[in-house]
Amino acid sequence: MDYQNRAGSKFGGGGVASQSSTNADRRERLRKLALETIDLDKDPYFFKNHVGSFECRLCLTVHQNDGSYLAHTQGRKHQTNLARRAAKDAQMGRKKEDEGYTGANAIQIKRNVVKIGRPGYKITKTRDPVTRQQGLLFQLQYPEITPAVIPRVRFMSAYEQKIEDPPDKAYQYLLVAAEPYETCGFKLQAREVDRREDKFWTWFDGDSKEFWVQITFKTEREERYSGVPGLAPSGGSRGGR
Repeated sequence: MDYQNRAGSKFGGGGVASQSSTNADRRERLRKLALETIDLDKDPYFFKNHVGSFECRLCLTVHQNDGSYLAHTQGRKHQTNLARRAAKDAQMGRKKEDEGYTGANAIQIKRNVVKIGRPGYKITKTRDPVTRQQGLLFQLQYPEITPAVIPRVRFMSAYEQKIEDPPDKAYQYLLVAAEPYETCGFKLQAREVDRREDKFWTWFDGDSKEFWVQITFKTEREERYSGVPGLAPSGGSRGGR
């Protein structure tokens, strides 16, 4: 680094470098070091946006030129995030498809699926003739469903969703997903669902492309005493006693 021609210094002497000059020299050295070790064409975190700036997808930072980005890759923030990503990948046991990169540089590619709208559906209220349990029967039509795809269902609490704020703990949501359709969410009472095979089931008709979901809620007695030993739930199995 050239320290000549600085204010307050004699000719041929080394003046005290300012903080900005020191930082500029450090960035230049880091850029040259990165040029020797990094190929931007193969860097999964390097991205050029629509305004010509460069972004680091790992650290979510924006840089005005490639030299600034290269200097950033040698900095503490980027290296720390690389180490965290490597530890996370090792913990989850992900398989790296690109042998040229370690777990720190590998990135999971998210599939871009074009959604074609919501499926048609029909909801029918049900009641078990023996136990008097209330339930719901969902029928969803997926005429353009992706081949070999089976719709999936899951329950989501009010605190997981991001649509209604504040969340209402008195409700839960039933989600049904099937590509390329949008995921459907049905708002239900936050009652405990009977998970027995004849009470909760799903079935997909590959010929008519119709998906059926049957859910049955537990009775108030079952919900109240389900965790109490010795108190069996009321139902048909106890009717003969």
